[in-house]
Amino acid sequence: MTKLNQIIAVEKGIKSRSFQELTDAHQAVQKPSLLSGIARTYQPKDEEGEQLPPESTRVQIRSDEVLRDIAVSLTRLFDVTASKDATNCVARADVKLDGEVLLADVPVTHLLFLEKQLTDLHTFVKKLPVLDAAEAWGFNESADCYSTEPVRTIRTRKVPRNHVKAEATEKHPAQVEVYYEDVAVGYWTTVKFSGALPAKRVSELLGRVEKLQQAVKFAREEANNASVVDRKVGDKIFGYLFA
Repeated sequence: MTKLNQIIAVEKGIKSRSFQELTDAHQAVQKPSLLSGIARTYQPKDEEGEQLPPESTRVQIRSDEVLRDIAVSLTRLFDVTASKDATNCVARADVKLDGEVLLADVPVTHLLFLEKQLTDLHTFVKKLPVLDAAEAWGFNESADCYSTEPVRTIRTRKVPRNHVKAEATEKHPAQVEVYYEDVAVGYWTTVKFSGALPAKRVSELLGRVEKLQQAVKFAREEANNASVVDRKVGDKIFGYLFA
């Protein structure tokens, strides 16, 4: 008994071959010279006249034959595709995680949809922002995000000071040098907030996605192992079309 995965394996090749044969046939029947033929003989006016050989051109393409060939080619494609689509309606499998059924009796077409969506989700989760490892973070309930412990820093201001290098005398004024001194004028208390996630959490989410991806893939393989529901539609279709 043919399996769905076998039908899927050959469908692409049959579709490609049928399309090429249809294209070749279409191009061939568009060339009038291939569909035309002629036969003519020459008879001189009298016995002394010049004798010329007969001329003939054979018809190389016959439309009826082209239609028959196309019908044969496309019948195979129509039958295979109809069988695949009919089997897709009944091919189902359970998605299991750790031996437990997460999703029961899922159609194979939906399993294919899930595979595509999970691939996109994997890309999304992999790129989630991660908390800066250089900081110590904790979840802040009031802010509903992560935050650091308060860090207190001093705010300073430069205040000019005078340094007397030489005292004044009767003949010379004092030599004074101005310099600036940092003087504490207040304190900053800083708390950092972040909407990112801990690296461990992102890794956990990524693991869950990958685990489900594998489960869906196993389920799809199981569903594709269903026996094919054989459908023969090509003869009926082309029996009507080209009758």
